[in-house]
Amino acid sequence: MSSDETQVAESDQKMSLKVQIEDTGACKRHIAVTVSEDDISEIRSEALIELAEKAEVPGFRVGKVPAALLLKRFRTEIASDIKQKVLLASLDQISEEYNIEPIGEPRLNLENLEVPDSGEFHYEFDVEVRPTFDLPDFSSITIRRPSGEVTDEDLALVRQNFLMSRAARVATTEAAAAGDYVVCDITCNWQGKEIQEFEAESVRVLPVLNFPDAAVQKFDELMLGVRAGDKRETTTRVSLQCPVVEMRGEEVSLTFTVHEVQQLQIPEINTEFLEGMGLEDAEGFDRLVSDSVSRQLIYQQRQETRSQLLQQITSTADWDLPEGLVRQQTDNALRREILEMSQAGFTREQIAARESQIRQNAVEDTRSALKQHFILDRIATEEGIEASAQEIDIELSMMAYQSGEPIRRLRARMVKSGMIENLYAQLRERKTIDFLLEKVSFEDVPHEPLVPESQTSVSGAISGRMTSSLIDDTEQTEEE
Repeated sequence: MSSDETQVAESDQKMSLKVQIEDTGACKRHIAVTVSEDDISEIRSEALIELAEKAEVPGFRVGKVPAALLLKRFRTEIASDIKQKVLLASLDQISEEYNIEPIGEPRLNLENLEVPDSGEFHYEFDVEVRPTFDLPDFSSITIRRPSGEVTDEDLALVRQNFLMSRAARVATTEAAAAGDYVVCDITCNWQGKEIQEFEAESVRVLPVLNFPDAAVQKFDELMLGVRAGDKRETTTRVSLQCPVVEMRGEEVSLTFTVHEVQQLQIPEINTEFLEGMGLEDAEGFDRLVSDSVSRQLIYQQRQETRSQLLQQITSTADWDLPEGLVRQQTDNALRREILEMSQAGFTREQIAARESQIRQNAVEDTRSALKQHFILDRIATEEGIEASAQEIDIELSMMAYQSGEPIRRLRARMVKSGMIENLYAQLRERKTIDFLLEKVSFEDVPHEPLVPESQTSVSGAISGRMTSSLIDDTEQTEEE
């Protein structure tokens, strides 16, 4: 038998495993495995052969060390190697034979596992797996699709947003008006105790002020007319999705101490301004604004049709997901949303405000997004849908043009932060949704007009300085 035939034969050999699988919860399995003594003996022999080919022992040439001496001298190393080989081989076989699709690492206490010198080897572990479900009939779905021409009002609003995003902030002695900025300290009190303080935060006077775990409504009314030295007080309730259990739904008192009021100095569309944006003339700026409006309306249409489609295809997804998995994926969902807004041409301030808003309801949003992901991933896999390198390059070029950041620097930053994987997943998901949208029916309706900015944000959470004793009990249970 040739060496190639030997390798094929060895790869076809399977271990004699005794496997018991028990459903223990949402997408969870408890698996008990018993490996036969014969399988362990074979793996032990393989490990000794591999070690003999490279072990260096004084007085013996490499490859000529007696097996008994190897077992004595390298007992710990051999035992560790055998354990690793037994676990890897058995886990791979179980995954293949029982169609186990893990969505996390198996929970194994490796330190307490020891392969015996004789007899069978038994081990148990818990693992989170992909949910099983039936796909709906896409041909029966009808989607209301926003459509219509770009309006003068849409153009004027985006033009103003462009200019304001590049406006200078100038200190003023005048009272704060809507759209101004206030530089202030924010003190957060709960049950009579200060739990958080933000110093010299620059926030815009808009209707809603978002924290990652709360929102202040009518913030513009609260701050209208303030000057340096003024104080304003209000209350808000912490989001029910806050990771600090004791803070969920709790009322918190906020005190804003104003240090400075700043007005926006809108730039003129002159030669200096145009050159700074890499444009040749005012017509180029108008085209940039028009393109941005079109992208934002396409974003609006895509988000609306996507939302309706996903709502319908997940309406029967009544299976639960592990809470630990939900929390791990929260940041990925947030990154994906930020990518889409960046690609659509939203300003950094708009994206920051949306980021804080998303974080307030991140857990529930992520739970829904994960169900959508599993459905779309299964469809993409069955249909062979992937995102190509060229498609990723096109997306990076658009993002670089919009932000003014060199594409090489943008790519390097996204690779370093891990967001390039999010971009790939986003494109694959988008192509899958486009695939599904070709199968559904549409009813065209007028698109909603673009609306002025209404939200500003503070990056820090109100509950951010709470002690570790208040960490979410769900996470503690998962670790235990």
